[in-house]
Parts: sequence; C-alpha cells; structure tokens
Amino acid sequence: MQFRVYSWQNKKVVQISARNSLKGKIKSVKAGAVNTQVIIELSNGVEVVSIITKDSVERLNLTEGKEVYAVVKASDVMIATD
Repeated sequence: MQFRVYSWQNKKVVQISARNSLKGKIKSVKAGAVNTQVIIELSNGVEVVSIITKDSVERLNLTEGKEVYAVVKASDVMIATD
C-alpha cells in the first residue's frame, strides 16, 4: 500500500516510505512548554499517543475531532518478558 501525504511546503501530495499508518480521530491535544501531546483514537478504540512540536500542531491545524493518520516509522521493535 502506498501512503500519500500532503506537503505543506510544496502544496502537493507526496509519497512516503512508512508502511504503518493508522487512521483515526484526534481525541485530545495538550500543549506543553515546547511540545504537544496528541492522542489519536483509532476506530477500534485503541489510542495512539504522539509527542510533536507546538509548531507542527499549529502548521497542521490539529484540533480535537480532526481525522488524521498516525504514521509509525521505527527501525526496531523490542520485546521483553518478566
């Protein structure tokens, strides 16, 4: 599946390499001094939390109820047991 993202700088849709994208709605936006916590609720009720810059929140016009994608790009996934 190809994932497309709107580039605000170039004002066009671009493709990215991340394969893990989760569509949901913003449940809450909590601004801190530098960064902002954005909680995205997926259709199955699972929540994904992202910490991004306040500038990014403003630039993307992120508000509660807005439909967004959580794009996950990770080089490692670790597993632990007790």
